This record gives sequence, C-alpha cells and structure tokens, in this order.
Amino acid sequence: MTDGFLNLLKPPGMTSSDAVVMVRRTLPKGVKVGHMGTLDPEAAGVLPIGIGTATRLFDYVSDKEKTYRAEVCVGTATDTQDATGAVTQRGPGATETQFLAVLPQFVGEIKQVPSIYSAIKVEGRKLYQAARAGEDVAVPARTVHIDSIDYIAQTGENRFLIDVHCGRGTYIRTLCHDIGLALGTCAHMSFLLRTQSGVFAIDDAVTPGEFLAGSARLLPCDAPLGHIPRVAVSEKLERAVHNGNAIRMEGWKQKFDEGRPLRVYLGERFAGMGVVQEGAIRFKCMLLR
Repeated sequence: MTDGFLNLLKPPGMTSSDAVVMVRRTLPKGVKVGHMGTLDPEAAGVLPIGIGTATRLFDYVSDKEKTYRAEVCVGTATDTQDATGAVTQRGPGATETQFLAVLPQFVGEIKQVPSIYSAIKVEGRKLYQAARAGEDVAVPARTVHIDSIDYIAQTGENRFLIDVHCGRGTYIRTLCHDIGLALGTCAHMSFLLRTQSGVFAIDDAVTPGEFLAGSARLLPCDAPLGHIPRVAVSEKLERAVHNGNAIRMEGWKQKFDEGRPLRVYLGERFAGMGVVQEGAIRFKCMLLR
C-alpha cells in the first residue's frame, strides 16, 4: 500500500525534511512523499506525512487546530527563542503564582512577532536564511488564535510546563518568549512536543523505528477529510468518473451549496475531491488510477 497518511512521531534532532527522506527511501522509486506542518528539528511529536496520492489532498486536510506541550524557562532569553539559541539576556525568575497570573492574557486572538530564526517568508525569503546571513530584517507582527493554555506543573526552578491548544501559524517559542515579557523578565522555550495536528494524535503515532520495521499502518487517504461532505455516485458512472467528467446532480435528494468541496466516492471507493459548480460535481483532484 503506497497511498495514505503516516502519523509519524518525529523525535528530537530529526528535521521534517529528514523524515520525508526516511519514508521515501523505503518506497518504490517515483512515489511522492510530503509532510504537513513543519516541526522544528529539536521539537518532537506528531508529523503527518502524505504518501502517494495522499499528497494531492494537503489543501483539503484540516490541520488548523494543534496541541502542544511546552516547557517555559523563565529568566533566560535566546536569539532563537528556544534552547538551541545563544543567550541574549538574563533576568529574574518567577514563582508559580506569578506564572499562572499572566497566562490568561495569551488566550484568544493575540499578536506575535516571531523570532528571525523562524521559517516565515518575507519578500520570498525565509527569515532564518536572512538571520544566518547576518542581515537585519524587520519581522512583521501576525495575528494568531490560542484556544486555551492549561498549566501542568512546575518542573524545576523557573521552569513551567503548559499545554497549548491553538490555531495554525502560532509560534509556541514566541509565546514562551512573550510570557517572559509579561512577567517583567525574559524567557525561552526549553522543550516542545506536538501532541496533535488536526485528526492526527500522538496516541496513534508511530516512531521511525516502528515504521522501518514494517509495523506501521497507513491511514486511508480520506481519514483526515471527515469535515468535508461525502457523496457517492453509481458504479455505472465509472467511465465518466475515470475521465474526470462533470457529474450532473438533477434529481438528487442531497443538496450542496455552489462552490462546496465534496469527497466523491465511486460506490465505496474514494475517487477524489470535487466541487459543486452549476448543478454538477466537477473534479478538482482525481485519485483513481
């Protein structure tokens, strides 16, 4: 089986690109592989990887909601806002009571100015490339949404563990940095684990070792698409579906809004993604071979 999604538990020290290369090397030549939602090299956790025709579905997969477990180290700032960077500032620590008091101000819609060592593109260039070249680049502020921050425990002197449920584009290391500023001192992210990305959860993730041992099962291509309405067409239309012809919807009991994306099935087989246009389903992504 060379089509589907792999829910990989990426370890620290492996880049997201390294993970893709590892998977690709185990597959027949020419099989496409790609990842969704880059995870920093020193971070661990859920990294969804699409294999084969699943790579055509990235635009339809809902990965807006993510959950992270992070450790905030108060009293030290770094240039990368995480433990891999050079120390740029030292300040006083914080008590558990002080730490808990500032967390509510980071829930909801907030502004972030990510580290220049992030992968955000400015004028077509990734910020970390400019940083490594010694260039001075103004990093634009961005609006992100944090649904909740749950305090877990104090893990050491001036170290606090939190769970963050947030939307796409949120930088957890920037959140940790900003928590330090709110405390009147400085801070950085000393640990990060992504526990969920959309429907992909850490409880179901497999390690690289398990994947290489052949014990990993790919999730079907439609596994992360449950948020998109499903429509099944008759097996009699197989030739039309294979040809990517528009499927007329006259007389159908199901009603779908114009422009609405749909999961299209030929009987029980997932055929691909379509969209409603002028009373017909028109294919945008064909998966049948």
